[in-house]
Amino acid sequence: MQRASNLDPAIADRLKRDDDGLVAAVVQQHDSREVLMVGWMDDEALHRTLTSGRVTFWSRSRQEYWRKGDTSGHAQYVHAVSLDCDGDALLVEVDQVGAACHTGARTCFEAGGPLPVVVGARPEGAR
Repeated sequence: MQRASNLDPAIADRLKRDDDGLVAAVVQQHDSREVLMVGWMDDEALHRTLTSGRVTFWSRSRQEYWRKGDTSGHAQYVHAVSLDCDGDALLVEVDQVGAACHTGARTCFEAGGPLPVVVGARPEGAR
């Protein structure tokens, strides 16, 4: 579903949205490169993020925009936004104040914990 937006058409044309008009937004601490969380953006949330200096998401459960930190104080200040080669994901580099996760953890990936995995090894001579 496409909601009204002020997003630059040149940027909007590059986006490959899901059936709900959303793209995944991976949020990363700009200096440490720590992955903090994943949220969802439609065109208007991306426009607000690009033009306000703060990260705005679209809440799939509440069906409304939300700006990280407005209620918790744990704000995300934008440093850079990049679109992946397919146009279906964004990398949002931020300066995170406080916890990124709603659980109070620094990252949403601390809260979930690691999964059991077989660790792969690069073949000798592979680059």
